[in-house]
Amino acid sequence: MHTKVKFFLFILFLSQIIIAQDDLLDELNNETKHVKLFDLPAFKTMQIGNLQSTKVADKGDLYLIVSHRFGSLRDGIDEFFGLDQANTKIQLVYSFWDDIQLGISRDSFEKTYSGTAKVKITKQSNKFPFNVVGYTSADINSELKKANYPNLKFADRMSYTFQLLISRRVSKNLSLQLAPSFVRQNLQDLNATKKRNHNQFLMGIGGSLKVSKRMSLNLDYSYNINKDKKSIYKNPLTIGIDIETGGHVFQLLFSNSRGSNDSAFLTKTQGDWNNGSISFGFNVVRVF
Repeated sequence: MHTKVKFFLFILFLSQIIIAQDDLLDELNNETKHVKLFDLPAFKTMQIGNLQSTKVADKGDLYLIVSHRFGSLRDGIDEFFGLDQANTKIQLVYSFWDDIQLGISRDSFEKTYSGTAKVKITKQSNKFPFNVVGYTSADINSELKKANYPNLKFADRMSYTFQLLISRRVSKNLSLQLAPSFVRQNLQDLNATKKRNHNQFLMGIGGSLKVSKRMSLNLDYSYNINKDKKSIYKNPLTIGIDIETGGHVFQLLFSNSRGSNDSAFLTKTQGDWNNGSISFGFNVVRVF
């Protein structure tokens, strides 16, 4: 066969292969457009610092979370910069079903018992830009004494928190979250709050910046819309760092809040960052 004819047939055959490959790629791209692809989770731990994150335990996972909040750094060397004082919370979290977790805890701050629930509503994907999670907790203040409050009822010990957690993994290393929150306190100390506001609305914000494979910087803050200007309570601000070590995560943090349960840190924070009234603390997270 003539060389020119062979060359022409080879070019024709090659062009058919290229066209077939283009058709196959177009077909795959069209199929991918109709498949929902989920992004990686925005956060690796249940809490950013104090504020809850959009992470929900996987079905069958049991978490043990131990939280310590020490005294104020302003107490100086006499109190070993707050380390002589500590509030401790021990929490167990378990997921019986997909996208739902339940938790129980005991916090030495006001000797508080808590029950929590977190439900994943939707996940960030190529079809939807956010993770959305619902969270609620009920706190029982067992420190209140009948001798101090003669008309005390069990309902007076209760506080409730409801949050809608909305997060987005903005990039490989940065995740951000909004947390509109509602707290109901059945009993209030008017000497502290200055006015009666049993129902309080807050806007929480938080973020995590990954700085290495096993380390991230975290921040969360909540602004109390209903808080009286003369109230002794402050808006909670927490800055910390996460360190992953296999099955453990260590969260080291500085915060102006000494309570770890939701209603306490959101509405009963007394520390003030402006005058250095902040505390060191940590969360140790272990999954089984």
